[in-house]
Amino acid sequence: MQDIKDTKQASVRITYDGRVHKRYRGPLARQRYENESRVLRYLEEKGCDFVPRLLHAELGDGNGYIVTTNCGKVVDKISPEKAESLFKELEETYGVRHEDRYPRNITYNDWTGKFNVIDFEFATILETGEGLTLDEVEEERRESGWERKD
Repeated sequence: MQDIKDTKQASVRITYDGRVHKRYRGPLARQRYENESRVLRYLEEKGCDFVPRLLHAELGDGNGYIVTTNCGKVVDKISPEKAESLFKELEETYGVRHEDRYPRNITYNDWTGKFNVIDFEFATILETGEGLTLDEVEEERRESGWERKD
């Protein structure tokens, strides 16, 4: 298993079969897990083909654990215009606003030759208004005295 990310917020690993395993930690871990699971299911129903597919989701230790398909490697460089076009398509075509619109949440899959959007902990389904924003988590961090160290 290859470690991709191991922070106080989440641990992300890729297994030899290419699946991505994510365990949630820290403030609002359960809510972030529930939101990401809900958004990925919604996007699959809508037929969005440039996001991971949710293969497994469980609360496990109470904070949440998911397994998704692999969408490639995080991009080293991407133009602001290309990044914005991906997030705009996600919002306008599929009805999901990604609330963490940074290149760290864009991957490139060599096999498909496509850019993909990942990490939906902070995303809103526009149709229902369900979602979680970075501001909500930051507020929880401040109120609880939890210090972020990534």
